[in-house]
Amino acid sequence: MQDNALYDVDVLVIGSGAAGLTLTLRVADRWRVAVVSKECLAEGSTLYAQGGVSAVLDRGDSLASHAADTIDAGAGLCDPDIVRHTIERGPEAIHWLIEQGVPFTRVDGDDPDRAYHLTREGGHSHRRVIHADDRTGQAIENTLEELVRRHPNVDILEHHVAIDLISDAAADNRRRCVGAYLLDRRGQRVRPVRARHTVLATGGASKVYLYTSNPDSATGDGIAMAWRAGCRVANMEFMQFHPTCLYVPGQAPSNAARSFLLSEAIRGEGGKLLLPDGSRFMPAFDKRAELAPRDIVARAIDHEMKRLGIDCVYLDISHKPAAFIERHFPTIHARCLELGHDMTREPLPVVPAAHYTCGGVMTDRRGRTDLPGLYAVGETAFTGLHGANRMASNSLLECLVFATEAGADIHRSPLSAPTCDIAPWDESRVSDSDEEIVVTHNWLELRRFMWDYVGIVRTTKRLQRAHHRAALLRSEIEEYYGNFRITHDLLELRNLVTVAELIIHSAMRRRESRGLHYSLDYPDPLTDGPLHNTVLVPQAFAGAGQPVRWPDSDEHGPVATVAKPARSPAQRAH
Repeated sequence: MQDNALYDVDVLVIGSGAAGLTLTLRVADRWRVAVVSKECLAEGSTLYAQGGVSAVLDRGDSLASHAADTIDAGAGLCDPDIVRHTIERGPEAIHWLIEQGVPFTRVDGDDPDRAYHLTREGGHSHRRVIHADDRTGQAIENTLEELVRRHPNVDILEHHVAIDLISDAAADNRRRCVGAYLLDRRGQRVRPVRARHTVLATGGASKVYLYTSNPDSATGDGIAMAWRAGCRVANMEFMQFHPTCLYVPGQAPSNAARSFLLSEAIRGEGGKLLLPDGSRFMPAFDKRAELAPRDIVARAIDHEMKRLGIDCVYLDISHKPAAFIERHFPTIHARCLELGHDMTREPLPVVPAAHYTCGGVMTDRRGRTDLPGLYAVGETAFTGLHGANRMASNSLLECLVFATEAGADIHRSPLSAPTCDIAPWDESRVSDSDEEIVVTHNWLELRRFMWDYVGIVRTTKRLQRAHHRAALLRSEIEEYYGNFRITHDLLELRNLVTVAELIIHSAMRRRESRGLHYSLDYPDPLTDGPLHNTVLVPQAFAGAGQPVRWPDSDEHGPVATVAKPARSPAQRAH
């Protein structure tokens, strides 16, 4: 890619985690693929996933049991057909990873049916989580990265950030996605990329919160870009908070130590949650105690911290032999030692942190969005698998299955070249900013009020306050975006405020408590009438000249409208 020249490719994959790299490898033998990564290729949420991948791999387990556990964790909102579709393809997805060379942890012995160690995590009724010690994501990411780097049909665009999708009217006057504008972070140049197929594999949006287990890249880019392009978004109120991130007092919120995740598998292998006096509290909240789904555990911890006015609770597995802990959790053990904690001898201080986005861009089972030519896979997509709460280790399974399905759909499409013209990026009427403090201030303000008002426990008044604050911030950010040359931080802030509004509006629409959404004003789930997903519809589907309109409310609250921001000079080339 030279200067600002148009770059043509068959498949543009935006995101380089498990979903993006799996799809790349599935299609690269036939298609020319460009993979875009905001940082180096391996950096992203997959790299830091500790637990594993859930699949039915043991004779004592069953597809029906895995489906039942998933639907139970999803609090009634899982799509049963999608659940079955995903789980049935789980074993094949694992075998594909093994064929690629992923070094899953093996067990001792000669039993051919138990070649790999399976662990159990919250919400699962059986041991069905295959893993590579406590660094499964790293093992998967590194294996797929090596294969992608060696593939002759793959171009790798590291340190590039997607700005917006490009769409064009087809012969039938229906818009189609034909690529995206990318910002080269090192050269600070904007480059248009034209593609037959564009795939959003950008991960989740947990960086919208002050405390998160996710890396800095989890800023909801794909969700925000798809929304601006006219795609429906669903169930954004269901943001999962991981119950057990290591608490390091006195650290800045952005410090990596503050958000170091302590795997669900610690509780799966016998770890107990304790109050400062050493007493357990989870049995009082759920009969499954520490093995309850994450939303229940996170709310229980939040409740006890507020009730007692404490900064953290404790996760204790020190009753297990030290050799067992060091063998099963070598990465976690080593990292905790670096931070002054020996998990073989003492409990670990833990707090909840934003972890996973259960909603996202609406797709079908082939990963197709509302915009032809555009796919969404992985955490950025809403497939119907997770419902109101994601069960542990179902996320990597979803990445693998839907990336494979989207790849197969791309394979079925004709090899016809795009013919539309794409204008170069127009920066003729913008200037460099001398007020970067505006971006920094708005970034921190956004994440703090989202944590305070739209966190684990919500109220109507908190959501109204968040709604007002988000609208003011969006106005400031859009004005800034329209007048100054874009930067990486500005693009992420723009996407985060869009995602924040989607979360807030979705939460205001759900007048009940279900799964990950808990409201003190509506503490019980609705029992009358059909269950519903919260589907948000952008302006492109509301009719020309109409304001952005959220879905009809029925009995679930009033319809809200927001003004769509005007296009900036830099966008008018679209």
